[in-house]
Amino acid sequence: MKKNNNIKKISNYAMVGGLGAILVSGLVGCEDKSNNQENFQQSEAFGNASQRQAAFVIIEESTDGKYAIVDEFPASKTTIVLRKPDGTERILTKEEIDKLVKLEATKIDNGTSGLTNPNSEEASAGMGLGGVLMSSIAGAMLGSYIGNKLFGNQNYQNQRKAQYKSPQTYSKSKSSFSKAASTTNKSSASKKSGFFGNKSSSSTKSRSSFFGG
Repeated sequence: MKKNNNIKKISNYAMVGGLGAILVSGLVGCEDKSNNQENFQQSEAFGNASQRQAAFVIIEESTDGKYAIVDEFPASKTTIVLRKPDGTERILTKEEIDKLVKLEATKIDNGTSGLTNPNSEEASAGMGLGGVLMSSIAGAMLGSYIGNKLFGNQNYQNQRKAQYKSPQTYSKSKSSFSKAASTTNKSSASKKSGFFGNKSSSSTKSRSSFFGG
């Protein structure tokens, strides 16, 4: 298969190749939270996941020029796919992504971003590609240098959920990253147990002190 940014149904190739489940180990992310502190916990968990997890994100452009996240899952490296109204897909380049992130950062600083200002024109008219990108796990990771302006902002928490095509899409994404984190934690615990299991007590004690145990 030739390498080409203008590939029809890149997302299908990704699924067939198993990118949806690849390299689950090594990822550390968020856990599902609920009850009274849900908003704070979601913000903190999203911040952690965005800084530590790579993601494969598919953003769909509609015929009226609006954008929505239609799929998102853990991957070996961060990839953003833009699906055009005619169904063709292409991978955004690093230069394109950097430009979108910087533009959104400027809008946040100016108070014109719908992500942080519920009274902005963008909040009512619909997010541009940059705003939708920044609503994804990958976008927040790529724009981690402005993360502090987002993760603690309640409007951002509300708006980012709305940038997914449906509540089911958001829940699916959240679940996939939570499962990845759970698998990673179990794998890490198993490796540590095996590493220390055959060592002498003095050696174990020494290494335990190093890791704070």
